[in-house]
Amino acid sequence: MLSSLSPSIAKILEEAGGEWGVYLEDLQTGEQLAFNQDERFYAASVIKVPIMTAVFAEVYAGKFALESKITLRSEDQVGGAGILQHMTPGSEWTVQDLVTLMIIQSDNTATNILIDLVGREAIRAAMQATEMTNSRFFNKLMIVPAQVEGYNEVTAADLGNHLRYLATGKVISYDSCERMIAILKQQQHRDRIPYHFPYPGGDVIGSLPSWEFANKTGSVTKITHDMGILYIGSRAVTICVLNKGLEQRPAVQSIAKIGKLVFDLYDNE
Repeated sequence: MLSSLSPSIAKILEEAGGEWGVYLEDLQTGEQLAFNQDERFYAASVIKVPIMTAVFAEVYAGKFALESKITLRSEDQVGGAGILQHMTPGSEWTVQDLVTLMIIQSDNTATNILIDLVGREAIRAAMQATEMTNSRFFNKLMIVPAQVEGYNEVTAADLGNHLRYLATGKVISYDSCERMIAILKQQQHRDRIPYHFPYPGGDVIGSLPSWEFANKTGSVTKITHDMGILYIGSRAVTICVLNKGLEQRPAVQSIAKIGKLVFDLYDNE
């Protein structure tokens, strides 16, 4: 089924230019479609998904609770996305709040606080546990040390692996995975893979949505990513698209075209 999209996606990537990594997987059948799926890309904010997984692993291990409160310090506040850079130092935020802001607003301050909370090794362990074998984590976001040990890098296949573990409840616990997917479904950045999807709501209050998308984007200069799980009907398919070398606008447009191809394929079943 997914294989039928191969010529169309190949054409989109060729016409767009730049470098691409694409990984699609039907979570019911196991069918995969991939282009340069093992090529490493600078991770940008998609690294926040395995950071979330590391946080939930530490919660499950009893290190702290989702309700545990952390005090915002002025030295934690960094630029880029998110509201915490504008909030009052000394205010308290729960771990649950920080994870939610990290994912749905891509809040960099929340991300760095959580990195300090769990530590780099916990994040690397979460990546290893979900078969992110070609990906690497080293640094906080928006903070570049003078002596760089390495860069945060991911591949499309590794992100697909991570999403598969979350969607099938195969890491930490079923409940943890369910909670993480619920946070990803609240994503506010929807300008890429789902941009051309139809409005999901019905005409009757309380109607079930015709589709849901649990995703996380990532962007820096000439780096544009989106990864997520499309739930449509009784089906679920992971869509991971990474780009480097293009300005954001044309990259976003190409990612949106790929998303619509996958949506139409499953919508017309």
